[in-house]
This record gives sequence, C-alpha cells and structure tokens, in this order.
Amino acid sequence: MSLYMIGDVQGCDEALGRLLDEIAFSPSRDTLYLLGDLVNRGPASLQVLRRLIALGDSAHSLLGNHDLHLLAAAHGVRKLHRSDTVGDILDATDRVALLDWLRHRPMALYEHGWLMVHAGVLPQWDVADTMARAQELQSVLRSPDWSGFLQHMYGNEPAFWSDALQGADRLRVVVNAFTRLRFCTAQGLMEFDTKEGADGAPPGFMPWFDVPGRRTADVPVAFGHWSTLGHVQREGVLALDTGCVWGGCLTAARILSAPGQVERIAVRCAQTQKPRKGL
Repeated sequence: MSLYMIGDVQGCDEALGRLLDEIAFSPSRDTLYLLGDLVNRGPASLQVLRRLIALGDSAHSLLGNHDLHLLAAAHGVRKLHRSDTVGDILDATDRVALLDWLRHRPMALYEHGWLMVHAGVLPQWDVADTMARAQELQSVLRSPDWSGFLQHMYGNEPAFWSDALQGADRLRVVVNAFTRLRFCTAQGLMEFDTKEGADGAPPGFMPWFDVPGRRTADVPVAFGHWSTLGHVQREGVLALDTGCVWGGCLTAARILSAPGQVERIAVRCAQTQKPRKGL
C-alpha cells in the first residue's frame, strides 16, 4: 500500500493520468490525497472530476479557490473569467452530481502524520484549531442552504483571525486562510495582493510557514496553491504546486514510513496556458 499527496491539477487530466501511471497507482491498494484546485485553467476539468469520482475512497480531494470559484459560478455568484475552463462542467448532463460531489470535499485533512491544506494555516491555529475551523466551513458547504454562504464568501476583510468573529466574517477568514493565504505578518494579518515567490514578500510580511512560533510547526504541513513558490521540501513544510497548468510539472509525494519524509515523483505537463505573473 502506498500513500500519495498530489499538487494542483487544475484540469490537466492528461498529466494526472501519466502521473498515476508513473507511480503505478492501484485503487485497490493505494490512496491519493489531492491538495485542491482540481479544476480550471487546464483543458480537461470535467475529465478530472469524473476520474476522481470514479476512484471512490481511494482518492481524497481538498477544496481549493478554483474549486470554490466553480461552485460560485454555478450559482450565479461569480461570472466566469475569460481564462476559466469549467464550462464543460457547467454544461455536463451530470452537472448536479459533479457539483454536489465537489462541495462535499474537505477543507483540510490530518492523515498519516501530515496536515494537508490547499493554501495555508494561520499561525494562531494548532492542528486541533485547524481541523475545527475546517469542520465549521465544511458543515456550511454541506448544509441544505449552502449556496447562501457563497453570496458572502468573497472579500479580503476581516484579514485577521479572532475567536470572537461570527457569521459570514468568521467563515470568510477561514476560507481565505485555507484557499488564498500566501503571506501574513507575525501576528497573522493576511495579505492577498502579492502572488510572487517567497522572496517577494511585502514589507512586514512573510510566507505563512515562516512565521516564528507558528502553532502547526510541530507537524509536517503539505500544501499547494502557490505555483510561483514551486516545490519546497524542508523539515515540516512541503509545497506541491509546481505549476503544471503553466507548463511546469504535476507533482506527487509518496508518504514514507519515517515521520515527515516523502519521495517526490513528477511528470512534465504540456503547457496549456501562457505563464501569467502570480498565478
């Protein structure tokens, strides 16, 4: 049995298929953990969703910002951008089933000694806090009136976590941390404009995983989302968005028996979008 974490697929189904062949993935034996942004920008988002659904319990997928964008667009909350490539999902005969499956994906996982998120974790949160915040958001997305939340999901404020936050403000901070976070201050104030690599932090800000005293520093954390950061593998930190959709690689990390250790496997992806700064 092998366990794999995989970075942002973003509709690159052909690359995903080659990666699964490269690792000789067997649904009856192995398990995948995909770190969000399953869809959009690549050419085959519909095929990605159908592939993962067909894998059943052998594939566990987090929700990323592009996945939430698809859900919001499907409910008229957001307009599709010119660069979006999810129209085939919205036009699919099984659209309802696909979107229902997607909204039931988790926001965070803590499995096999790894904390897995799409973008980041606020420095004030330990593992228990992180999973509790994820459960709050998941409960809303899985509720009968879940589409109402989408109306209030977008925005940059509040940009700082407080236990006193309630309602839409509380959930917005949570969703922004899990799906948009790159840089924050030592106190956890989030910044959303900068999309450069780690060296491009604005004054007073730093990559969220470099915050001194971060309360998840005692567990290894795997994340995607940050293609300009690329592959980072150091003690307690594993970044797996290697820019497949921008002509980079699609990367998997096989979880090894030694705590916090992985083996990296990657396949090149045919460029499907012109590289655009910060994406």
